[in-house]
Amino acid sequence: MDSFVSYLNSFRDIVWGVPMILLLLGTHIYLTYKTGFIQRKVPLGIKLSITKDDSSAGDVSQFQALTTALASTIGTGNIIGVGTAVYLGGPGAVFWCWITGVFGIATKYAESLISVKYRVQSKDGRMLGGAMYALERGLNMKKMAVAFALFAMIASFGIGCATQINAIAEVFDSNFAFAGVPRIYIGIIFGILTAFIIIGGIKSIARVCANLVPFMAVFYILASIYILFLNYDYLFPALKSIITLAFAPGSVEGGLIGQGIIIAARFGIARGLFSNESGLGSAPLVASAAQTKNPVRQALVSATGTFWDTVVFCLITGIIIVSTVMKYPEVNMINFQNGGQMTTAAFNQIPYFGSFILIIALTTFAYSTILGWSYYGERCAEYLFGRKAILPYKLLYIAVLIFAPVLALDMVWTIADILNAFMAVPNLIAVLLLSSQISNDTKFYIDNIDHTHKEEIPVVDK
Repeated sequence: MDSFVSYLNSFRDIVWGVPMILLLLGTHIYLTYKTGFIQRKVPLGIKLSITKDDSSAGDVSQFQALTTALASTIGTGNIIGVGTAVYLGGPGAVFWCWITGVFGIATKYAESLISVKYRVQSKDGRMLGGAMYALERGLNMKKMAVAFALFAMIASFGIGCATQINAIAEVFDSNFAFAGVPRIYIGIIFGILTAFIIIGGIKSIARVCANLVPFMAVFYILASIYILFLNYDYLFPALKSIITLAFAPGSVEGGLIGQGIIIAARFGIARGLFSNESGLGSAPLVASAAQTKNPVRQALVSATGTFWDTVVFCLITGIIIVSTVMKYPEVNMINFQNGGQMTTAAFNQIPYFGSFILIIALTTFAYSTILGWSYYGERCAEYLFGRKAILPYKLLYIAVLIFAPVLALDMVWTIADILNAFMAVPNLIAVLLLSSQISNDTKFYIDNIDHTHKEEIPVVDK
């Protein structure tokens, strides 16, 4: 097993080498230019996200589409993932994670736009969209569309399911070891709960996410403010270390070591993508189901997901971890085997509420991701095999959820990183080749945001 894990780690290092970093950041920067720095429209996107558009075609509201996407992105990547980035890449990885989020807003906008623009409708009235439809209808690249759908479906079992339930089990082991509850029991409990929700389809998932996501977001922000207040004397040193060690090697308190720009960027960007999924093509799968007048309108709403997820949540988590490790010398990274353990230890140093905050936040974040990604994988399975594949996919997803807690965390994260890259490539090809169309639609609709897109949505029979 050790040799297999070593092989996976080596392969991960190859796929997440300099070429992937340049492709991802290059796409983020290029689309920022092509969209006229669409990041400036984030306030408009936030306003639109809470604006109803019931008269437009779609399965769920814009707010429900956003919260379902946020449910999928605000997950362990915001807590364990950031901790893993700091553990592997040093404090500087937080900076690169944040940069990925800032520029990734443009990519999330672009991929959501083409997903809505090229969406189709099933015979029973459901909206179907995503990178596979943009590749097939917009670029006539059927094989590439199939590749994306296949990678995304497989990835759903890793990034959306196994890593999330595994992280929940890890936290319960760390905080409730005295109870002696087998990890498989955690899988069974969450598996049963998930089955009741996902059997009802996107409307059932969206209803749960629309209630769960605001609660967990407000809870985490308030808890974070409390922690940052406790660590106020280390906030500036933590920020200084994050920025300085993003570009040069060095060390700070708590055994935190910065290993230079390449390593910090590699792990920071990888964790940033895992967290906000900009460029991955996942969130557009639910964006295409939204009730919206035009593609740009929903794209702006979807883009706010990256803002909340990475620009806000990941940065807050990164500052919390670095400042806490610096404040408490006993939290030395040489004493831990992975980023999850270090994150847990850092939060446990917080008086009275540290463990409670971590348990509640991680459990709700991870579980919401499980729900959202079940829909992503379902849409891809339906694209590949037709509607008859929906039920078998859901049953397999629940089975993975039940048994994943017994897998090694590091191996699961490594597999998730690899699958991220395999998903991202065809999606990035789609947004790059359709960038001129994205630019033209942006210029037309950005000042006519209430204009209704008149093109008829084709009906497919699968």
